[in-house]
Amino acid sequence: MTTRALAIVAVLASAWTAAAAPQVFSSKTVGVRVDVLVADVTSGKPVGGLAAADFEVRDNGVLQSVESIDVGDIPINVVLALDASGSTAGKRLDDLRNATRALLDDLKPVDRAALTTFNHAVSPRVSLTSDVRQIRAVVDSLTPSGATSLLEGAYVAIVTTQAEPGRSFVIVCTDGRDTSSWTQPEDVIESAKHSNAVVYVVASSGARRWAPLKTLADVTGGRLIEIESSTQIAAEFKKILEDFRSRYVLTYIPAGVTSGGYHRLDVRVRRAQTKVTARPGYF
Repeated sequence: MTTRALAIVAVLASAWTAAAAPQVFSSKTVGVRVDVLVADVTSGKPVGGLAAADFEVRDNGVLQSVESIDVGDIPINVVLALDASGSTAGKRLDDLRNATRALLDDLKPVDRAALTTFNHAVSPRVSLTSDVRQIRAVVDSLTPSGATSLLEGAYVAIVTTQAEPGRSFVIVCTDGRDTSSWTQPEDVIESAKHSNAVVYVVASSGARRWAPLKTLADVTGGRLIEIESSTQIAAEFKKILEDFRSRYVLTYIPAGVTSGGYHRLDVRVRRAQTKVTARPGYF
């Protein structure tokens, strides 16, 4: 087996171990937690001021009682999965660095961040920490090279959030489709379904409109953001953080449904002219 193959196996083995840990997003725990974004259909801006009574949650078609609703100052975990392949050299890398610095500057002291980079190999660079100076230093020292193991980079970033306290979201930023992963799209998507994390994908160039990326975002209640130029990355990173902070956190204890397997979720708001974004189900 080649050195590269051994490295990938080691990273994924560690990731699979993390994925096997108990999940917060499970009916086996105290309750099910759902991050929900409510936006005005006309302006697209988040709608604030909602209470538990404004939401209708169905688990496998059965209406549930929302026990609590939290917004505001809940600590968050942001995990960055950044493309460091050869195609990001030059201005694209400069724009990515600036966007990352700006995002980290907007975090609160109670928040944490982590960094994974990917090219032909996946490198979990910095584990979740409140000392974001570590991430700045790594991003500043990046030297782009090689191909694009996008799927494996996304997978490792997602499992970084497993069994972690707080609310987590993952930003996968890439300018190209996968060219070197051994992992299949359905495996990464399945891991995302088991995760609490909301996944946002910022894709430009060849990565835009690649179906697995949209599916990856959709199954977590996140978004695929297609951009024309790397100059847009900073603005999109800022919007993602604002989007995540404005989400409602609903919890309920499942009633009237069997345990085990995949549960379909349907979250609605009893208010006209609103759009609701939430994960479509959980294990």
